[in-house]
Amino acid sequence: MDQLCVVTTVVDARSVADLLAAAAVAGRLAACAQVGGPMDSTYWWQSRMETTREWSVQFKTAPDRVEALVDHLRGAHPYEVPEILVHWVEGGNPDYTAWVHDQTRT
Repeated sequence: MDQLCVVTTVVDARSVADLLAAAAVAGRLAACAQVGGPMDSTYWWQSRMETTREWSVQFKTAPDRVEALVDHLRGAHPYEVPEILVHWVEGGNPDYTAWVHDQTRT
């Protein structure tokens, strides 16, 4: 149990970031969620370059909970095409990865 996943997304309101974080942790889809920002994102959308103030949410979860967390985020996210990135992390503190695993059980 030396592997965990970090799933990240961004939204355009702190209140939405807080809701996504709380729902994922309450539902045991993530052991914890961290909200950071604001930050400015520049990107192409509908043939125009846009700049938007956004907040990032990082979810720490167990590998076997990634699919459920991503499905939840896709359904709850306000963006038409949400950024949802999954990072697989190996090593690190085995006590922490065990804690993440334990906290994502119902």
